[in-house]
Amino acid sequence: MPESAPLRAAILGTGAIANAHAVALAAAPDAELVAVADRDVAHARAFGERWGVDDAAVFGSLDELLASGGVDVLHICTPPGVHAEQAIAALDAGLHVVCEKPAALSLDELDAMTDAARRNDRRLAVVFQQRTGTAAAHVRGLLDSGALGRPLVATCQTLWYRDPAYFAVPWRGKWATEGGGPTLGHGIHQIDLLAWLLGDWASVQGQLWRLGRETETEDVSTAVIAFEGGAVASVITSALSPRETSSIRIDTELATVTVDHLYGHAHEHWRITPAPDVDAETAAAWALPEVEEASGHDPLVRDIYAALQSGEPLPSTASDASRSFEIVTAIYSSAASGALVTPETLRADADRRRSLESPVVDLRRA
Repeated sequence: MPESAPLRAAILGTGAIANAHAVALAAAPDAELVAVADRDVAHARAFGERWGVDDAAVFGSLDELLASGGVDVLHICTPPGVHAEQAIAALDAGLHVVCEKPAALSLDELDAMTDAARRNDRRLAVVFQQRTGTAAAHVRGLLDSGALGRPLVATCQTLWYRDPAYFAVPWRGKWATEGGGPTLGHGIHQIDLLAWLLGDWASVQGQLWRLGRETETEDVSTAVIAFEGGAVASVITSALSPRETSSIRIDTELATVTVDHLYGHAHEHWRITPAPDVDAETAAAWALPEVEEASGHDPLVRDIYAALQSGEPLPSTASDASRSFEIVTAIYSSAASGALVTPETLRADADRRRSLESPVVDLRRA
């Protein structure tokens, strides 16, 4: 059988994160970057030149790009406020979409995006690259198989630092244009990895805090998540923490699993500690695989394109885009109502499904 031609990719939005997509596309055997678009055409042209895109395939808008034809997959790397509109337009035009997180400003918007993918028989992949890497896959396999016993308690921390200048960018820190605060924009990565490891959620209690930044949204959030499998997790997200870390700890009946990193993890960041009564032979069988691949855009994009090329469903690293978004929305919903939120009550919260805007406890000193 002759080899299939690579799928033709375009990048919309040529800011910093677009470079990670370009690198990943260059490394993916089933992909080829053929077009870019940005409202700043000069910036798009410089980006295209850097990544070998013909000047004739550089556009100043999504409409121009879609009208040109010749593209199979659109990578959306624009600010979150326009993700839904752009993704739906591309899906309706017959393209697959790879969208940076947060995928949308609200659960209603994300539902509209997934509906567009379904009615057009296209695929919508949201970038949650923390799910990738051989260590994460190995740990998920151990948890799913029951080798570590039942997960019991977990912690999930996204402790990052963003100074006031970071929030001076016009669209940041505002409900209407960023959707939410660091819970949506930052913490969702670790929340997504936690849920990828532990499965579907059963309930959420959450609070939003404004402690140090001049924003409409929170700069810190705290939450407790109960999972259907029985595990309970404490979650904290902060944009105020000078010693930055991203970490997850899962205590099971037989072991403690930890990953401590910042923006990406490899084997060195993971640790599996057996309980005192676990024998050495059993613990040795849990060792991480000898062949190592770090997390990142490269393995995610490679696996997405392999699935698109073969016609197979998206890999688990790129599917179920709504699960972590639902958990994040539930944190905002609980903060607004003061109540425990379940998947059923979340769907009944029309206000939070439409917008994450919620009351924030402001403890800043005058």
